[in-house]
Amino acid sequence: MNSPAMIRQILDEVKIYMAGKAFDTNCLPLDWKFDRLKDVALVNRTSLTANTDPDYEFDYLEISNVNYHGIIDHQAIEHLRYEDAPSRARRRVGKNNTVISSVRPNLQAVAFLPDVGQDFVCSTGFNVVQAREIKHHPKFVYYTLISESARQYFESIAKGVGYPAIDEKDFNSLPLPLPPRPEQERIAAFLDASCAAIDAAVSAKQRQIETLDSIVDATLHKAFANAEWPQERIKDVTIKIGSGVTPEGGAANYLNEGIPLLRSQNIHFDGLHLDDVAFISEETHAEMSNSQIKPRDVLLNITGASIGRCTYVPENFGEGNVNQHVCIIRGNHQIDYRFLSSFLSSPIGQGQVLSSFTGASRQGLSHIELGLISVPLPSIDVQRTIIADLERRMLQQKQIHGNIESQITTLTTFRKSLIYECVTGQRRIMESDLKKVKAYG
Repeated sequence: MNSPAMIRQILDEVKIYMAGKAFDTNCLPLDWKFDRLKDVALVNRTSLTANTDPDYEFDYLEISNVNYHGIIDHQAIEHLRYEDAPSRARRRVGKNNTVISSVRPNLQAVAFLPDVGQDFVCSTGFNVVQAREIKHHPKFVYYTLISESARQYFESIAKGVGYPAIDEKDFNSLPLPLPPRPEQERIAAFLDASCAAIDAAVSAKQRQIETLDSIVDATLHKAFANAEWPQERIKDVTIKIGSGVTPEGGAANYLNEGIPLLRSQNIHFDGLHLDDVAFISEETHAEMSNSQIKPRDVLLNITGASIGRCTYVPENFGEGNVNQHVCIIRGNHQIDYRFLSSFLSSPIGQGQVLSSFTGASRQGLSHIELGLISVPLPSIDVQRTIIADLERRMLQQKQIHGNIESQITTLTTFRKSLIYECVTGQRRIMESDLKKVKAYG
């Protein structure tokens, strides 16, 4: 029978093996070494104690305000009194420290803080790493912690399924590459300049997408801004306005296959997104007969943060149902379903949807309010001509959008690859490399 000590030893050996795979120790340069994180850095060195002065004030960083690129919004850093702060606001952060989330390591919520004041605190959901600068350059430690090698290691040792987390002992055991100190400085400077250039290129691409989105809005607005067209209320050009319910038992009774149950996360302006669609049984589908969908139905989100998002059911979709967060709008012979969906997606339609949904405590857009929204109603032939032109334009813009997104993905992948190669020694950085990248910057 295996003793607990033997089991612990086996688990430790597995962790060492996984660390070696993540950092590919066999490919380490001959003049590089490895050391455990706890031997080259101080982890979670100081925290606020229970007897801290209730009036002590500090800046507080929460996990939700950090992602792969660092702090998301500096304005969202709260200034708190100890007495009013959440119980997780305890870990002190100093100059040149790296904070890294101990939960959901796949998200890589990591930030380097070069110039924080002495009264800066983060959530206990972070590990705070202060490099022992005699051995490790602080920025080199940051790049190692955000590398794909570290991500693979953290994911391999995280415990839990729904909310995986890394305990402090395993975190401290992370093996860090230890190149000579001057080389660490060159790597950090090279990556600073390179990542800044890549990030600037990504920002430029994101601005292109914003411009494209503005063009899409302008195109939709122009398509429906004709003062000469008659206006009708949605309820007067439809034969059904209604939504469904959450099946009895909720998500626990969803199936791996069956009849698709469309929820708000499946409804998008560019169509149905079915990656995480839920399924219900044929019996439940029959019981929910009032919310069964048909081809050409317009679907509109009527609650929550995604209120107003809409699309339509394609001709070949087959059977399906919706829950209470999605409204079915089934037009009559006067209105083309694509025309109605495009109108509701336009700035004019969205303005009416969102203005009908007022008050922070409101549960959602009611069927009555939806029925009172005004929609332009040219002849059916004119509607179809407009839709044909819109679909052509939208296809062109969607292709451009896809190309830009692909370029952003390529840049992001290159950034991660560059960091990995530099911190593992697969790419050696010389003074000439540093001069070159700074010259381009």
